[in-house]
Amino acid sequence: MKARSSMYIGGEWRPAAGTGTIAVVNPATEQVIAEVPAGTAEDIDAAVRAARAAFPGWAATPPAERAARLAALRDVMAARKDETAETVTAELGSPVRLSKAVHASSPVAVAGSYAELAASYAFEERIGNSTVLMEPVGVVGAITPWNYPLHQIVAKVAPALAAGCVIVVKPAEDTPLTAQLFAEAVREAGLPPGVVNVVTGIGTVAGQALAAHEDVDLVSFTGSTAVGRRIGATAGAAVKRVALELGGKSANVILPSADHARAVKAGVANVMTNSGQTCSAWTRMLVHADRYDEAVEAAVAAVAPYRPGDPRDELCRLGPVVNAAQHARVRGYIDKGVAEGARLVAGGAQPPHDTGYFIAPTVFADVTPEMTIAQEEIFGPVLSILRYEDEDDALRIANGTVYGLAGAVWAGEESEAVAFARRMDTGQVDINGGRFNPLAPFGGYKQSGVGRELGRHGLAEYLQTKSLQF
Repeated sequence: MKARSSMYIGGEWRPAAGTGTIAVVNPATEQVIAEVPAGTAEDIDAAVRAARAAFPGWAATPPAERAARLAALRDVMAARKDETAETVTAELGSPVRLSKAVHASSPVAVAGSYAELAASYAFEERIGNSTVLMEPVGVVGAITPWNYPLHQIVAKVAPALAAGCVIVVKPAEDTPLTAQLFAEAVREAGLPPGVVNVVTGIGTVAGQALAAHEDVDLVSFTGSTAVGRRIGATAGAAVKRVALELGGKSANVILPSADHARAVKAGVANVMTNSGQTCSAWTRMLVHADRYDEAVEAAVAAVAPYRPGDPRDELCRLGPVVNAAQHARVRGYIDKGVAEGARLVAGGAQPPHDTGYFIAPTVFADVTPEMTIAQEEIFGPVLSILRYEDEDDALRIANGTVYGLAGAVWAGEESEAVAFARRMDTGQVDINGGRFNPLAPFGGYKQSGVGRELGRHGLAEYLQTKSLQF
């Protein structure tokens, strides 16, 4: 693991325009482990100009060749998975087993899926007396978050490249080392200069400059709804396309016929994974009144193995949250839950260790739908358990937030769960523990975003349509 003191622009590592730096802190130790350059508007401009210069050649590259380049990138990332996992653990605090199984592996699968899709997608079709062409949008500005640092980069870069677009990536300031590793993989894979550019920096400077740049054709952002609104407003003023994957407050609905033991255990695991720092986490568990006390007891038992510890330990299941601000934010929500009358049955705001941004795995019972912890995104290992009286009541609670990103439904019969899921106002629903599918679209309803990532739907975000009439 090493830090670069330069930016990846135009196929080479270039010195930053300014002298500012960003300290990278290990959240488990609170120690600075590296410094990277804090990019300026000048760095962003250089990266966008490099991308614009590369666009005509890349757009004209046959899809089969673009597919081959993506396959090469996939292979390089696969070969460097251990280095990626080590880096993610160091700068994010993800337990090393999760870093290997998810953070370093999922991006390989996503890149591979777009290598296959680029080779098979119908970029041209005949409709009556017209030929319809699907053409690349152009220069993409990608602003990515820290919670899944490599996956979120690849989920934007891979479809953009498959479509024939070029891209400038501004990664989160908390996890820039993973982004620099990705830039190294891009170069090793032989992608043409300027097709992918990576500029480290803080959001209010480099991110804002990228979103506002007049030569960026599409802004793809993953992060908070508040920041997404500002980016959407900036892009809208310039009549620029946006793709926004924003916050979530997902419901895990356990219907009376479900296997409650399995549903509760899976629900707890979902919330504790990545220290709760997952926008699609099922942070609200909805249980029928007749089974409520049983579910609370099961949740307390299920959360017990998630003891905060050294994320480098292969046995660790819960690492720290990413930084001091997030640590304070999550503890503040726990305090608010207690103040508003929720019953704390596991964990709490008291840090489990003197050093590191650790949060005890926390479970609240007797949570009501209007409470803050049931409405706002916490982004930490905090589960709220709510009771409902019947299916209509459960649906009202499940749909009763401004978000609509993900969710889950459990029932004895799959058809029963599907019938309920069809009525949920959310972009993705797991049925009885359904598995992640890199080919299925991911994105939200309501204030959870605009557009979709992954699979054919994700590719479509980076294409624009032209009709030839004959």
